[in-house]
Amino acid sequence: MPLPQLILKKHEDRRLRSGHLWVFSNEVDTAHTPLKGFAPGDLVEIRCANNRFIGSGYVNPNSLICARLLSRDEARVPDRALLLQRIRTALALRERLYPRPFYRLLFGEADNLPGLVADRYGQLLVVQITTAGMERMKADILEVLLQVLQPSGILLRNDVGIRELEGLPLYTEVAYGSVPEAVILEEHDCRFQVPLMQGQKTGWFFDQHDNRGRLRRYVSGRRVLDVFSYVGAWGVQAALHGARAVVCMDGSETALAHAAKNAALNGVQIGTCKADAFAALSELHQAGEKFDIVILDPPAFVKRKKDLGTARQAYRRINQLGMQLLEDDGLLVSCSCSYHMPAAELLSAVQSASRHLGREMQVLEQGGQAADHPRHPAIPETDYLKAFFLRVIDAG
Repeated sequence: MPLPQLILKKHEDRRLRSGHLWVFSNEVDTAHTPLKGFAPGDLVEIRCANNRFIGSGYVNPNSLICARLLSRDEARVPDRALLLQRIRTALALRERLYPRPFYRLLFGEADNLPGLVADRYGQLLVVQITTAGMERMKADILEVLLQVLQPSGILLRNDVGIRELEGLPLYTEVAYGSVPEAVILEEHDCRFQVPLMQGQKTGWFFDQHDNRGRLRRYVSGRRVLDVFSYVGAWGVQAALHGARAVVCMDGSETALAHAAKNAALNGVQIGTCKADAFAALSELHQAGEKFDIVILDPPAFVKRKKDLGTARQAYRRINQLGMQLLEDDGLLVSCSCSYHMPAAELLSAVQSASRHLGREMQVLEQGGQAADHPRHPAIPETDYLKAFFLRVIDAG
């Protein structure tokens, strides 16, 4: 049976033909295909104004992004077989990249599975579904993951606010097998205990994998401050690779308890500081504390483009506070996971902070998200992570 059609207005197919996967509600010819005629998650054929086939996908009439493409082949409808092919393709990339099974397995649009994210922790999978269309396909998704990977457990972390924009409930549940509260993963030559049930997002930030690897050559004999540390991914690896002292700072006592456990798991010692980062960095400066390396890996300060001005000031302020704690010839690692904060804007904010302090900077390295978070060339939103490694020296 052919799928119902979603017809676009004249000229509104250009972005889709360039490779994008989203249809916005104002691009739909609602006179011919009223959005209210669809239920959230319905499968549809998407056609341009002259009725030419563009692709098939799913629709949500209640969302600004009212449809997302899953297939551009008119002979292939979005079904279990398509999911199987996409997941196998995604797995092949990760197995080629990573010697151990710890990575982001599925990265939504970049893996041509919009609305679906999955992280792999050995024999455990943590899956996050963010759209009504993928929620409708949940049973098939789980069956395919079981077929391809034979995991011992699958956890659904469907507790993110973006689901509310799709009219979906928030919940966390074990969808298959058994899933412990925490799991051990390996990154580079470190081992970490990661909270799955109560941890942030899907438990671990695999996207910083490569950037944390870059840090290793800078840390020997250095005193390191890891701000917004979560469970100590940066700080513990710094300690293991020869830092003479490491302090992890976070607002969560639970996260810091995991950071301390992770240090012990790797046979190193760290200090912890539970505090609001902005206030604590200011207090450390007033107390005359100094570090050789300050790592700033904050949560997203800007989630909407209209908030960029406020966020720019927040990034400038946190980097200035961090820079104040650096010894001469220190290293600042400044990160942003905000898509709406371009790399040039972040670097400008940090440069402004350095000039305010009368210090000079050199950009040593610039990193982004790891390869298990591939970028879709037609979807800028999939390119979001920035990490600058900056040498900070006193102006002479």
